[in-house]
Amino acid sequence: MSLSLERAGLAVLHRFDPETAHGLSIKALRAGLVPTPGPVQSARLTTDLAGLSLPNPVGLAAGFDKNAEAVAPLMKAGFGFIEVGAATPRAQEGNPRPRLWRLTEDRAAINRFGFNNQGMEPITARLAKRPAGIPVGLNLGANKDASDRAADFATVLRHAGPHIDFATVNVSSPNTEKLRDLQGKAALSSLLANVIGARDGLARQIPIFLKIAPDLNATELAEIAQVALESGIDAIIATNTTLARDKLHDPTAPAQGGLSGAPLFEKSTRILAQLSQLTEARLPIIGVGGISSAEDAYEKIRAGASAVQFYTAMVFSGISLASRIATGLDALLERDGFANVSEAVGTGRASWL
Repeated sequence: MSLSLERAGLAVLHRFDPETAHGLSIKALRAGLVPTPGPVQSARLTTDLAGLSLPNPVGLAAGFDKNAEAVAPLMKAGFGFIEVGAATPRAQEGNPRPRLWRLTEDRAAINRFGFNNQGMEPITARLAKRPAGIPVGLNLGANKDASDRAADFATVLRHAGPHIDFATVNVSSPNTEKLRDLQGKAALSSLLANVIGARDGLARQIPIFLKIAPDLNATELAEIAQVALESGIDAIIATNTTLARDKLHDPTAPAQGGLSGAPLFEKSTRILAQLSQLTEARLPIIGVGGISSAEDAYEKIRAGASAVQFYTAMVFSGISLASRIATGLDALLERDGFANVSEAVGTGRASWL
């Protein structure tokens, strides 16, 4: 599919409300209407992430394929790894619609989905049937009405663990009331201990990632770094969406919900660099937030990320963006004389501190 055809397809999707358009994009992937050229790979791009072998460090962030309905085509869309979910133990509707807004002028989106998903059982069943290929992970969530939300993460992991390559503990969504309270030092330590215990009970020891919010002060970030190092998790994803509304041009942007896309780039990259410094680069960090080009991905890596993820930019640039970012990143690494992407990690961190 040419870029002109992809742009035409995006123009059609943008005539629908954002959530309907999202559903149509998943159906198009499943129907084979979207090009799937396979992962972009080169000696410069191939890297290791917490024991996972990646053909390239450009990943799909959680939230695009919540119910693991398009895993096979997404595995061949150019990404080096993908993450699906979030999955909760029981199916839940999430928050009432409308709950997704497209901010075209800002190249951004705001969502307040509230962990809407079909539940761990159908999601796991689909993951069990996925083809071999790039690493596939699952974002773990908690039911809104759970009496013990912390226990939900371990429940999903025990159920889905045999069929995934990594799992992400998501305590950073702003759309489930009091979920971010689990980022506090004591609560987070207990939660991660339970999740690690569940992981250790699996036949195959998969890496555990922690996804954090960008709306953390210096003290909170330092505590998270300490807990992460002490807990035995394998990597940190920085960051989820933000509650801030800085520098937005769209006057209709809703006050509630998580903001993703271009306006999040600076804030999330600064958190990433600070986290890299706090952990003394002892834990891999996956940089997320505002990536829409190879240059953005490269900046995240230079700030301290071992790999990156994106999602919102596809709303405006299409799924071929995965291949374009990976190919462009390869060229940037070659330009600057890096034999492998791992050599570039953290080389520009100081400029973000």
